[in-house]
Amino acid sequence: MTSPSSDPSGQADAPSPRTLFFSVFPSIMIPMFLAIVDQTIVSTALPNIASELGDVERVSWVVVAYLISTTIAAPVYGYLGDTFGRRKLMFVALTLFLGSSLLCALAPSVLFLSFARVLQGLGGGGLITLSQALIGEVVPPRERGNFQGYLATVAVTSAAFGPVAGGWITEHLGWRMVFVVNAPLCLLAFVLVARLKKAPGLDRKGWRFDTLGLVYFIGFILPLLLSLEQAQKFDARAGMIIAALLAFSLLCLVLLIRQEKREAAPLLSLYLLRKSAIWQANALAACHGAALTALVAFVPIYLRVVRGASPTETGYLLLPITAGIGIGAIVTGRLVSRTGMTMYFPSVGLVFASLTLFGFAFAAPLMTMGQISLLLTINSLFMGTVMGVVQVTTQTAAGPKMLGASAAAVQFSRSIGAALGTAILGALLFASLRNADPEAAAIFGKLVEDGPAGFAGLEPARVSAMQNAIASAFRLAFLALGAFTTMGMLLAWANPMRRV
Repeated sequence: MTSPSSDPSGQADAPSPRTLFFSVFPSIMIPMFLAIVDQTIVSTALPNIASELGDVERVSWVVVAYLISTTIAAPVYGYLGDTFGRRKLMFVALTLFLGSSLLCALAPSVLFLSFARVLQGLGGGGLITLSQALIGEVVPPRERGNFQGYLATVAVTSAAFGPVAGGWITEHLGWRMVFVVNAPLCLLAFVLVARLKKAPGLDRKGWRFDTLGLVYFIGFILPLLLSLEQAQKFDARAGMIIAALLAFSLLCLVLLIRQEKREAAPLLSLYLLRKSAIWQANALAACHGAALTALVAFVPIYLRVVRGASPTETGYLLLPITAGIGIGAIVTGRLVSRTGMTMYFPSVGLVFASLTLFGFAFAAPLMTMGQISLLLTINSLFMGTVMGVVQVTTQTAAGPKMLGASAAAVQFSRSIGAALGTAILGALLFASLRNADPEAAAIFGKLVEDGPAGFAGLEPARVSAMQNAIASAFRLAFLALGAFTTMGMLLAWANPMRRV
């Protein structure tokens, strides 16, 4: 029988799983939902925002600003949460998120709205990181698989729900209400978080904030994400700008590593990354983020351009991805809790995820819409084996004093992977189109907007050539997706932490 002192979670007398679920999960579910849904809910409101506020060329900042600030906020909240206590920091993140949401609703210009979205992302990044870390704080290691599975389901469902909710709210209530609806949910989250037990932070005697580390970290992340955003525009003239941004980002990364090695209380714990279980799990999170985000971004374009599906049909065909990942995450979480096994599940799951993507790359032209939907369902079930296991692995390997840092590292890795994967697939797609036909990229843009009507005015032979070029480009893109999941599979197999 394990003694209290040897209990790895420090909670030998932990309550039953059912009690834990009802006392803990609602308190972390709503903050996670708020932060994730606001990543995507604005996308369908952008045309209305541009119509009312003008400044069309800068309206994409509304989305990019949130992405950048959530990525920057993740390690900051992990660092401060480990030091001052995660419950206290959750209140700070909720206050910032609520206040900035109201500022977004009152925005008189795109520039003001983008600034408010930066603040909102600084709150949202904390909600995501702290929700993940709170599981490690109050839930024993063997039960974390269940909770991480539930939380992964919330994250995927929120991301898929965002555009649908954003479109409906914008059409019936106006785009400003997209931000106002956060207010009642934030107030409910305040009440639920207050139910969580207080947990002490670390000894703060002699502690000082790693300001220089944060400056270097922002200098690394900001130009990196901006360069990836520029790469997605597929404009050859942006090459010099991208190169300059990447060079500055690399310089700041070198300075950041040097600073963190010297700092007594570093913002980013390089010590964690020395553990193979942790760095391999984070690399797996990056590969998974790259594959999943790019899949959700490019499958709708494929269905619209190549298969001529309407937006409604595309939405229905994407539902299996959301459902499959949720089911896969929940089943994996329960298996982790019952067996104690961790990396075995993504090790096997990503084998099948890779096979379905490679099969989709070559067989998609021969498949019916129903068969495509079935294949996406199978793929997403196996893709659901990853994120819960990654969080359980990193939190267990990091230990109770570094839960925030480990959760932040996973969130950061996933965000960078998502941005990198989308940029790489977009670059491959358009490079292939330009190589096949210089006009293909321009016509492709019309097809995304108008569907098959974008071929109007072209000779039948020209249409056929274009269709072949576009199909070949998408084949290359889907093969790249399979490469991401294959790299993730190898990392899962190599990870030394197989059980908790």
